[in-house]
Amino acid sequence: MERLDLEFKAVPSAAGLIEGLASPFGGAPDRVRDIVAPGAFTRSLAEHKARGTMPAMLLSHDPAAVVGAWDRVEETPRGLTVAGRLTLGTTAGDDAYALARAKALTGLSIGFRTIKATRLPGDIRRLDEVDLLEISLVSVPAAPAATITSIKSALAAGAVIHQENTMDDENPAVPDLAALETKMTTAITAALAPFSDRLGKVETALRRPGTAATTDTTATTAPERKAFEAYLRGGTAGMEFTEVKTLRTGDDTSAGYLAPPEFVSEIGKNIVLWSPVRQLATVRNTARGSVELPKRIGRPTATWVEELEDREDTETGSRYGKSAYEVKELTAYVDVAFSTLEDAAVDIFAELAADLAEEFGQAEGEAFVTGNGVKRPMGFMSDTSIPTVASGDAAKITADALIDLFHALPSPYRTNAVWGMNSTTLGAVRKLKTSTGDYLLSMTGLAGSPVTTILGRPVVELPDLPDIAAGAVPLVFGDFAQGYRVFDRVGFSLLRDDLTQRTKGKCRFHARKRVAGGVRKSEALRKLRIAAN
Repeated sequence: MERLDLEFKAVPSAAGLIEGLASPFGGAPDRVRDIVAPGAFTRSLAEHKARGTMPAMLLSHDPAAVVGAWDRVEETPRGLTVAGRLTLGTTAGDDAYALARAKALTGLSIGFRTIKATRLPGDIRRLDEVDLLEISLVSVPAAPAATITSIKSALAAGAVIHQENTMDDENPAVPDLAALETKMTTAITAALAPFSDRLGKVETALRRPGTAATTDTTATTAPERKAFEAYLRGGTAGMEFTEVKTLRTGDDTSAGYLAPPEFVSEIGKNIVLWSPVRQLATVRNTARGSVELPKRIGRPTATWVEELEDREDTETGSRYGKSAYEVKELTAYVDVAFSTLEDAAVDIFAELAADLAEEFGQAEGEAFVTGNGVKRPMGFMSDTSIPTVASGDAAKITADALIDLFHALPSPYRTNAVWGMNSTTLGAVRKLKTSTGDYLLSMTGLAGSPVTTILGRPVVELPDLPDIAAGAVPLVFGDFAQGYRVFDRVGFSLLRDDLTQRTKGKCRFHARKRVAGGVRKSEALRKLRIAAN
């Protein structure tokens, strides 16, 4: 007779051991535009060693979800490598282990406090020294290379089946292989039941709407916008640590936080309503405090010659100089009631963007027109290099003056040229009549909608231009895309001030943006002066 014993013994296992790369050094910026410099963790790790501590092992940066402990955290040429053990037998540890085995958690992310950072071109921040607080298991790490490289399986190190044979008869019976297979299948199924149940729960959770991976390009910016809106409503005191980490800071953190791209684009979209020159001119971004562009200051040197004739050398040939545009700083503030900030139904993100766009737009519109270059951009009205045309009358605009101004502009610029004037001047021009009493301007557009064109070119209202008066320059005509440049300094910062207006129940938001502007090609613009000649 042969006896087969199946025994499950709890043996020491390596289940739950986890290793990975928590933060790579150098390379491309991560999703929040950070690059970690080699040696950034040296001081923090030394302090942990002196205290006998390790950074916490959390799940998705949740301080209440401790899933295990790190045994080894060290800097290597690749980056910050870690090794530790998940605390199996606890809810958080078991959940993290099951999610990691199901490939739902594949990344690592560090929680830190910035000690020293350097701002690089392209709105990139290099972390030179940080205080490492925790290392989390996450589904979407900030740095794509920060991944879990190994996690030990419970099946590889768990229950072990031991088989023991004893011979009590010299002529043993042939064992029943079918029954043996059934017993082994039943035993293995029972041993795997807890793991199958847990993986089933994980699979169910992953199939819920919203948990699947997305290819939406805005997904990476959603956490940044959410963190910025939380900052607008409650300041950093009411934010989670991970949200504060997501906020972008400029070179001087005391100047506020840099607004996310969605907020900046919302302001840029609305600001053209108040700054008409911005929608006509060529707008560029710059990361410098001053922009210099080459400018031709001489005539071309092309001449016709015979085959063996000497080429003429002239001193008045094509030469180049520079046009400089100094970046100026513009500040504004908006007061918002605390009750409004606490009302979730109010889209504070959009409301604040609209208010700041109005503040900045009005100031910019005036500077681009009449600015003298002192603490503000140089406006085209203050630029003496733009030619002027006399109106032919000492007190008013005449139809002949409009024709003279139109043809004074070189023909290459007329194709995209527009007329600029304020509402009062436009009203006077619309009243110009022929000797028979007919209006000179056509104001009939598509489907009868009112539209004003002068000699086939559209009219744009520039409210900062002066009214018609003797010696005034109330009208400009030209191609602003060629003639005027606007440069936006990268970085729009916003600072929340809870104290200045608190006694009035309001929170003050201080905003600052930096912009440059000036004439690029004076030959692309012409101004009309009210004068007899």
